[in-house]
Amino acid sequence: MTSKNYTRTAFATLIFSFGAISTAYAHDPVFGLGPHTLFKGGVELHAGAHQEESNTRNVEAEFEVKYGITGDWVAGIGTGYGRLEEDGGTQTGRTPTTLSSKYRFWRKDMRGAQESAAVLGRVILDDGEVGHHDASRKGEDYLVGLTYGYEGRKWYRWASIRHRFNRDAANGAERPDKTKVDLVVGIRFTPTEYREPDWVWMLELNYERLERTNGVVDGTSRELGGDQLFLSPGLMWTYRNFAAKAGVQAGIYEDFPTGQEADDYRALIELEWHL
Repeated sequence: MTSKNYTRTAFATLIFSFGAISTAYAHDPVFGLGPHTLFKGGVELHAGAHQEESNTRNVEAEFEVKYGITGDWVAGIGTGYGRLEEDGGTQTGRTPTTLSSKYRFWRKDMRGAQESAAVLGRVILDDGEVGHHDASRKGEDYLVGLTYGYEGRKWYRWASIRHRFNRDAANGAERPDKTKVDLVVGIRFTPTEYREPDWVWMLELNYERLERTNGVVDGTSRELGGDQLFLSPGLMWTYRNFAAKAGVQAGIYEDFPTGQEADDYRALIELEWHL
C-alpha cells in the first residue's frame, strides 16, 4: 500500500470511528425525552421491556427501528408484545404499532458540551390486541412533544413536555388525554476515554396529568383522571455504539378521585444498538 493510500485509509477509519463514538456518547433520559438524533443514514435497533404495577400488572416488550433521514431528523417504527393481568383474567397479545419522528431544530456546540432542542411526534395505531389503559378504540392516538438537553463531560440536564391525544373507545367510553412533564439531571462521576465503557447516573422528576373526565368502572359512573408525580433513579451504560438503560419510577404524590388506583411503581430496561 502506498503512503498516499495508507493516509486515505487511516483518515477514513478515523472519521468512521468518530461517527460511531459520537452516536454512542449521545444520551437521552430513561423515562423522559431527549433531543438526541442519529447521523444521516444511521440505523438504531431498540429493544425494551417495562412493567407497571397497581391493582393490575402490565408487562410489555417492545422493538423499534429508527433511521436517520438527516443528522437532525430521525423516523422510526415499532411494535411489541404485552401481558395484562387483571382481576377478571389475563390478556396477552401484540401491542399497537407506533410511527414516530423527531426533528432537532436547534444545536449549540461549546467546548466540552452541547445544548440542543427538538420536537417530536408519534402516531399510535389502533391495531393492538392488548395494552395498559388502551381499550379497543376507533382510531389512532397522537402524541406531540418538545424537549431540551444539555450534555457535558460531567453534567447532564434535560427537560421535556408531551401531550397524548387519545381517541374514545370503540364502545363510546371516553379515554382522557394525558400530559407529561419531565425534569432530569445526570452525572458522569468519572470522565472516560472514548473507547472505554461509560456510565451516567440519572435522577428524574416525572409529572403526569390525566385529563379529568367521567367514566364507568365496574358498572358505576365516576370521575376519572388526576395528577401523579414520580421520582425516578436511572442508569445508562454505553460502550462504543451499544447502550443499555434501566430505571425505576416510584410514586411520591397522587391526586386521584376516590376509587381510582395510582401506579405503585414502574420499571424499565432498554437496549440500543447504533449501526
